[in-house]
Amino acid sequence: MKEKIQSIIAEGTRYEYKNGKFVFLEFDEDIVSDSLDKIKTFFKKYVWLYELLIYIIAPLYPSRYFFLRRVLKKTKNSDKVVVNLGSGYTDLREDIINVDLIPYNPVNVVCDITRLPFKDNSIDQIINIAVLEHVPDPQAVIAEIHRVLKPGGELLCEIPFMQAFHASPYDFQRFTYEGIKVQFKDFKDLKIHSISPTGGMLWPLQEWIVMLFSFGIKPLHNILLIIVMCLTFPIKFLDVILQYHPMSKNIASAFIFECKK
Repeated sequence: MKEKIQSIIAEGTRYEYKNGKFVFLEFDEDIVSDSLDKIKTFFKKYVWLYELLIYIIAPLYPSRYFFLRRVLKKTKNSDKVVVNLGSGYTDLREDIINVDLIPYNPVNVVCDITRLPFKDNSIDQIINIAVLEHVPDPQAVIAEIHRVLKPGGELLCEIPFMQAFHASPYDFQRFTYEGIKVQFKDFKDLKIHSISPTGGMLWPLQEWIVMLFSFGIKPLHNILLIIVMCLTFPIKFLDVILQYHPMSKNIASAFIFECKK
């Protein structure tokens, strides 16, 4: 893995190699300021437990796992360079390069994804799941993705639409179905899929119920939110059917899409 990463780093780029990571930017723990996000950050240290909690009680039907499994088959057992951009705590496959601002245990490269330290046309496939809402300049990230992908290189990206505010550590914007077409106009073969229209209703509803009964008390809000999520999560499984409805894009919780450079 070390040699693979070194082969795509742009010449003259300065970094430190420590704790098995290529560090281009020191992480400031103070940026994780939201109390609920601090709880999530703690649980992310225990990947299997966090994944299980997300799979079960999160308000979104877990469609992304099906897309990831199919897309990653294309590069399995190959020498292609695959990058999970904004990987967080996830480790999709041992040969995938994990890139994030926060040095979670699986992360290989710690950097600002608006200024990737990689060569032009050096990456075969990029995975970018639920990341662009958390960066203040998503256009810069999209431009960097286009720059580092090889001609014909593939992108799998998930972007939220009807979701409540969630800081990890920040949350800046949402994207519509038509907005994705505009933002990714420089890519080709764009295929957009709706994710969890029931989740698009359920997540804001959970927040509304908690807001109503927490009386503005933040610690109570966080406790009630966990309780309400545990009580209401089965509703999301309606999306086994509803996410294929032709109008699901109007209230989709998120969109996952594939495209090429």
